[in-house]
Amino acid sequence: MTITMLKAKIHRATVTEARLDYVGSISIDEELLKASGILEYERVQVVNINTGARFETYVIATQKRGEICLNGAAARLVERGDKVIIMAYVGLEQEDALKFKPKIILVDEKNAISKIAFYEKHGELC
Repeated sequence: MTITMLKAKIHRATVTEARLDYVGSISIDEELLKASGILEYERVQVVNINTGARFETYVIATQKRGEICLNGAAARLVERGDKVIIMAYVGLEQEDALKFKPKIILVDEKNAISKIAFYEKHGELC
């Protein structure tokens, strides 16, 4: 039996741009992708903390430091300055899932990495 688990999360990133007239996706600073283990073209869930909107898209890497840009239709679900949580998931066998710890990337106001954690328990990061 395969269980879907949180693989990685970029927590409270600030949306830097929303481009409606662009092929759909989310552009993410490649440094954040590398730190999180999220791959280019991987499916992610995005949660807009400001509005509660939840949606899925795929990732495009960008070399622009700190960039978090929603493209295409997803651009209608955010505004520049909104805070978002970007999450990727992985399917694991139950035995592996019991030992698995997600990678959690916390960022500052400019989307620079402020902390990397591997465990989350009711708001606490370790």
